[in-house]
Amino acid sequence: MTEPENTGVPTVQKKVAPPPGILPKNAQAWFLGGISLLMVLVILFSGGRDSKRPSTPTPAVSATDPSEARIQEYRARIEEQARRLAAEQAQLAVTKQAVGFPPNVSGAAPIDIRQRMYRGELDTPKTANSMRYAALGDGLSMWLACWLEMLPDRSPEAWIFPSEKGSTPLIRDNCWRWRFLPHLKKVGLEWATFQVMRRTHASLLDELGVDPQVRADQMGHSVDVNQNTYTRSSLDRRRAAVNLLEKAVGVT
Repeated sequence: MTEPENTGVPTVQKKVAPPPGILPKNAQAWFLGGISLLMVLVILFSGGRDSKRPSTPTPAVSATDPSEARIQEYRARIEEQARRLAAEQAQLAVTKQAVGFPPNVSGAAPIDIRQRMYRGELDTPKTANSMRYAALGDGLSMWLACWLEMLPDRSPEAWIFPSEKGSTPLIRDNCWRWRFLPHLKKVGLEWATFQVMRRTHASLLDELGVDPQVRADQMGHSVDVNQNTYTRSSLDRRRAAVNLLEKAVGVT
């Protein structure tokens, strides 16, 4: 075996100390690698937290329905009509109470007649038939309701047709003399008194074919008095009767 030659030259070693602040070669590599790894970890973890963070919901923009305003307007109208209907029903209840509306009667409220005003004195009607419920037509009932609405005193004890004083009733003769007669004279009907109007009422109901018992009950008469005293047939009906007779006996 051949041994290495000994040249006799000693090995040179670098004994000069490195300047301050310079790291060894291997330490610098590890340091830079650690910083890079740290930055990667920071980026990864920060991105994960951002992805898991709940997003703030964007407020939804409500679309305005063009018919919503009209619906609100219709609803307001319906509510207003409901309030008016309630007020009218309340007024109708007051009217029924004022005119003596009996129970279980539909339609316009009748008048419960139990007393009369005769020559300024309050007394009872002439006969038992005069004490009755007198029916009111729908039109007249509406006018009466309007009249009651205008009265200053609408208590149950107040007069429906008071005098100018308000505390006393309206006298029939005074009403006729100052309110009716001047206008009737202008058309030549000064003879059309309240009594004539009652007979006209009975006669027109008879012309319309209303049953005699109904007429009598409405006016507070017996059938005999209503038919024989108050009812008068019109000339048209008399003419139709004689024409019918002529046709029956052959007169042309």
